[in-house]
Amino acid sequence: MISTRDGSPTLYSERFNQHYHSVHGAIQESQHVFLDMGLRALADRPQLRILEMGFGTGLNALMTALQATMPVHYLSLEAYPISQAQWEVLDYGERLGDQALFLAMHSAPWNVPVQLRPNFILEKSYTTLEAFPGTQHIDLVYWDAFAPDSQPELWTVEVFSNIYRSMNDAGILTTYSAKGDVRRALMAAGFQVAKVPGPPGKREMLRATK
Repeated sequence: MISTRDGSPTLYSERFNQHYHSVHGAIQESQHVFLDMGLRALADRPQLRILEMGFGTGLNALMTALQATMPVHYLSLEAYPISQAQWEVLDYGERLGDQALFLAMHSAPWNVPVQLRPNFILEKSYTTLEAFPGTQHIDLVYWDAFAPDSQPELWTVEVFSNIYRSMNDAGILTTYSAKGDVRRALMAAGFQVAKVPGPPGKREMLRATK
């Protein structure tokens, strides 16, 4: 575990040779990339189905549960869950005002929906994207896989085409990446893609709309 520049911690994956969050600020990155550019853009929806690629530390799920004003069904795919020893030392909940919720998210069973708040259902799916049978009627996608250089199989036209078909019209996919190959893959899958300002330490990121 290391401390990022906004004071919040992140973990390092030896498997993928990547940090789970930006070293410029873990909480700042999640807030900007997924909450500000994703959740807030759909604030007028009566309810949301969110698909997250990579549950990871659980930070995106926690922040979404704390900030959502509408009922949310949050489906998160994770093939390599962090250990209890790792998530127990993370203090995101203490920093954001609800450590009990954060611990409940990690303690929740896999592969079943769990109602953690009156307006928030978490469904953690212990699976690879390739083995995931798919879902429908997704309004918002948090594409938070490790970087394309580390997991190239998760950033292809085929993958994004499948995601596109699973989404409702006017749904949004948001990701920290701004790579040209990623932008072109999203466009080839049918998305309208915009470069938008990135979080601290990153000039741009991508937001794609169906």
